Amino acid sequence: MPWNVGILGAGPGVVALHLPVLRRLPDQFTVRHIADAGSGRARGLAQGCGARWSTGEADLLADPDVDVIAVCSPPGEHARQILAAVAAGKRAIFCEKPLAISREEAGEVIDACRSAGVLLLVGTNHLFDAAWGRAKHHLVAREGKVQAVSVTVALPPNDRYHQLVAEGGPFQAPRRGHPDLDDPAVAAGVLRQLLTGFSVHDLPAVRDVAPSIDEVAYARLVPPIGYLVGYRAGGVLVHLALTMLPQGPDAFWRMTIATSRDRIEVDFPTAFVHAGSAAVRVRSVGGQWTEYRRDEDDGYLAQWRLFASLLEGSAPVEYDELLADAQYVVDLADAAAARLLEAARA
Repeated sequence: MPWNVGILGAGPGVVALHLPVLRRLPDQFTVRHIADAGSGRARGLAQGCGARWSTGEADLLADPDVDVIAVCSPPGEHARQILAAVAAGKRAIFCEKPLAISREEAGEVIDACRSAGVLLLVGTNHLFDAAWGRAKHHLVAREGKVQAVSVTVALPPNDRYHQLVAEGGPFQAPRRGHPDLDDPAVAAGVLRQLLTGFSVHDLPAVRDVAPSIDEVAYARLVPPIGYLVGYRAGGVLVHLALTMLPQGPDAFWRMTIATSRDRIEVDFPTAFVHAGSAAVRVRSVGGQWTEYRRDEDDGYLAQWRLFASLLEGSAPVEYDELLADAQYVVDLADAAAARLLEAARA
């Protein structure tokens, strides 16, 4: 029998990603209930899949037909809603990234899930992409020393992040007008929110090859929406770059790993698109390129299949890894914000 899913959230990610994936896995999952925060979108989505709908989270969490919860709300709500789902006695929780936006929240969530025996998975789709698995296997097999990692992202405008810069965020009380990005405190708040809400796509994968954050060398915003952040992780240099331009550049999402033996390029599909796995190619020191095959399945499908494996008991919940991933993201965001403030004072 498939597991009955209740979805908290009715935004673009639910529409473009999770509902299409769940429709492809009818033997594992059935959507029973969708709740929004007042937008009214849940009704149409629920009617399209024969599910119930509601506003707010109380009715969904109290629904006896819902076995597992998918938390697909804004990042600031994730930790609170996970704790509410645990308190409601739900068996398992799929949480969109990030797990939490502070170390304290992350620790509280992991402790609660572990103590209650609640299964938990964070939807970091790049980490579950089969192509990333092949890239890691290549690194191990070749035994090359990782020297540098870069993640370069250019995307068309994302309404959520443009709204952040146009109307402010949790770090800023006013809800009208543009935040003063010349104010270092405001700029640091925007940078932190972009890192916890966007770089989280890639940072758990980066942590696989650069597990420490020793020093943030530079951190700044790139108008209108973007950032440049560089940090040292042991002997590895990590560079993160994001740009979202009003006119919308051609989408580009690449992670590059330079080792003592070769260079690995992982080109991820852009967000909200089902286009198969990432493309991986390797350039040897002699200049020869090797390309790995791409899978038809993407990381979004892979993460839900893994979630099904957790429910079936054929895969373990890696609570410690989930906590370490969340702390890595928060620590980088905090250190980058502090570095921006320090540079402003200097």
